[in-house]
Amino acid sequence: MKILIHDLRDPLPNSNKNIFDLEIFAHGKYAPCQGCFECWTKTPASCKLKDSLYEVCRVIGQADDLYIISENYYGCYSPSIKNILDRSIGTSTPLSTYRNREMHHTLRYGKSHNLSVYIYGDITDKERESWQLLIERNAINYGFKSHKISFITDLKELKEITD
Repeated sequence: MKILIHDLRDPLPNSNKNIFDLEIFAHGKYAPCQGCFECWTKTPASCKLKDSLYEVCRVIGQADDLYIISENYYGCYSPSIKNILDRSIGTSTPLSTYRNREMHHTLRYGKSHNLSVYIYGDITDKERESWQLLIERNAINYGFKSHKISFITDLKELKEITD
């Protein structure tokens, strides 16, 4: 299953319309993560907040390929994208395991294939470095086998994002 999470105000170019099984538009009209960890313990992979992100843990956890398009905010995701990712903590469990000789949470759904992140907006060299590290760590924590990051100077470059 290919999933796209984006904060674009304009729709994607037509060439990308039928590539994704699910498109999540980060419009910001949902509650932020409360940090209660019920999605870990009480109601595994389901958020207690009953809005459009109620089952985002399951959706992201079961994705084979995850594509994220985000505006650069000081070397990090836009607030609306960050909110979705915060609400997806239930893709893992509270238990720990070693992955790549580091301690990480056990994955609830197993490993996925690819994480592809596309960043647009003004980006400094230091922010690029932050992005590289952030995406590398996100890929490990979410259990993706591979990852890539692309910095977009013109949104027309998104014409074929799955290449």
